[in-house]
Amino acid sequence: MLNHLPKFRFMLIISIVLLIIAGCGNKNNSSNASVEPSASSASPSESVQASPSPEASPSPKETGYVPTELTVQFVPSQNAETLEAKAKPLEKLLTDALGIPVKVSVSTDYNTIIEAMQSKKVDVGFLPPNTYVQAKEMGAAEVILQAQRFGVNDADGTPTTELADSYKSMIIVKADSDIKTLADLKGKRIAWQSATSSAGFVYPAVELKKAGIDPNTDVTGIELKGHDKGVLAVLNGDADAAAIFQDARNIVIKDVPDIFEKTRVLHFTIPIPNDTISVRSDMSKEWITKIQDAFISLGTNEESRKIIFEIYSHQGYAKSDDSKFDSVREYASFLK
Repeated sequence: MLNHLPKFRFMLIISIVLLIIAGCGNKNNSSNASVEPSASSASPSESVQASPSPEASPSPKETGYVPTELTVQFVPSQNAETLEAKAKPLEKLLTDALGIPVKVSVSTDYNTIIEAMQSKKVDVGFLPPNTYVQAKEMGAAEVILQAQRFGVNDADGTPTTELADSYKSMIIVKADSDIKTLADLKGKRIAWQSATSSAGFVYPAVELKKAGIDPNTDVTGIELKGHDKGVLAVLNGDADAAAIFQDARNIVIKDVPDIFEKTRVLHFTIPIPNDTISVRSDMSKEWITKIQDAFISLGTNEESRKIIFEIYSHQGYAKSDDSKFDSVREYASFLK
């Protein structure tokens, strides 16, 4: 038995040492308990109970409307049946790009498409600037893209080689007219488009007002449907001036080859944002990105670019945001 005593003492010493080491480890763990754990060190139960940071925005996958079928609607810029026929090939292009069925239709007017987006019956709308701003104010739509077209040379109305997401309105008169400034338009006849037309009324009317001419009382307004009709009204003497988009004289140049010699530009407005592609206000961020990518890709392919050009004379699309329409709001407020 005595022979076994040294071995017993040795085992006892080892056990005591192990107990001391274990105690030190517990002490160290206790001292670290006051340190805030990182997300990776939190236990599963702690992760569930933790409140999310108020600054953190929810993931697109966790919020917002996720379509299983996408409804796209156009505002009629030409004969509705013709426009719908031209837009039909877009259904397949977008269906292939997005992986869900896409249905394209044409609204009867501007108000109809706003109401359809507000009631969630339409997911994507092609909205001109003033219509978009109205839809935004009603909480019906958010802009995600703007159309791109080739710019226009001020000097001769020819297209530039660069794409732009804005354009100008202009007021034209006859080449030999004695009207030299905006002030000279007082008491004259002006061919306008509808009151909601950015280029055909809103922007030129506001700049007339800024020049001291009231567009409602100081001139005689003649409302026409079609910018080409405005050009012809000046040419035929039915109006002293016309507000048209830049350069709408190209529409009639086949019938009137010398239209640029017979008319001149009296005034250019500030740039006007191009038409929008807007989505219903509750569209998820994930799907906004998908829709943006799908439409942008249309402008990178020759075949698809021909289709969007046939529909609205668009050459492509660029990402946009609401701040680009501040001038639209400012100008609209001048006419209230």
